[in-house]
Amino acid sequence: MQKYYRIGQIVPSSNTTMETEIPAMLTARQSIRPERFTFHSSRMRMKKVVKEELAAMDAESDRCAVELSDARVDVLGYACLVAIMAMGLGYHRQSEKRLMGRTRENGTDIPVVTSAGALIEGLKVMKARKIAVVAPYMKPLTELVVDYIREEGFEVVDWRALEIPDNLDVARHDPENLPAIVQTLELTDVDVIVLSACVQMPSLPVIAKVEAMTGKPVLTAAVATTYCMLKKLGLEAVVPGAGALLSGAY
Repeated sequence: MQKYYRIGQIVPSSNTTMETEIPAMLTARQSIRPERFTFHSSRMRMKKVVKEELAAMDAESDRCAVELSDARVDVLGYACLVAIMAMGLGYHRQSEKRLMGRTRENGTDIPVVTSAGALIEGLKVMKARKIAVVAPYMKPLTELVVDYIREEGFEVVDWRALEIPDNLDVARHDPENLPAIVQTLELTDVDVIVLSACVQMPSLPVIAKVEAMTGKPVLTAAVATTYCMLKKLGLEAVVPGAGALLSGAY
C-alpha cells in the first residue's frame, strides 16, 4: 500500500502562496520518489503586514495547531516567517515548542516547523556565513528580519526591502522581477542568496534562473520549510528544480 503523508499548514488568512509552492514542490518530488502527500490548512486572520496585525495573528496559531491535530497531520508548518521574527529574537524556538504542546494536549505528537526556524536551519545546513536577502516587507520590518538572521550567527552583506504593505499584493508580485532585483545586490563574498525571506512572495519559478545567473546557491523560506518538513518526516529532502538545498547535495 502506498504511503501518504498529511502536510498541515498554519497559514495567514491572506496568504495564497504557501498552499501553492509547497504542494508544487512535494508534487514534483512524487515524480522521483514513491511517497505521496495530501495538504491541509488552518488560517489566522491577517491582511496588512504590520507588527500589530502580525502579533494578533500569532495569537491564533494555537487554535490552528489544535484544528490541524484533529486531522492527525504528520507534520505541521507555521507559514509566516515575519510573524515569528516580529515577536522577538529566537522566537521560533518558543513557538515550535508551544505549538507541539498544543498538539500533545490534543492526544497527538506532531512535529512542528516554522518557516522562520526553517530558514535559519536551511542556512546552517548550507554552511552559509555571508548572505544576501530579498524581502517584500516595509523597511522597518525588513530590518527586523535582518537583525533576527544576524542574531542567529549570519552576516547579512546586503538586502532589499520591496516595501509592499498589503499581503495580497505580496502574492501578486511577479517572480520574474526577482532576477533583476538580485542583480542590484552586492554578491561578491556571499555564500547564499535568500531570494524570498517571505513565504507569501512567489519565487519558485525563478530559483534555477537566479542560481544560473549568479553562480550562487539560492534559498527561499518556502524551500527551507519544505526541506525541514521532509526531514521531520524522516524522508529524503530532494525536490527537482527547487534549488541547492533540495538538490540532494546536503
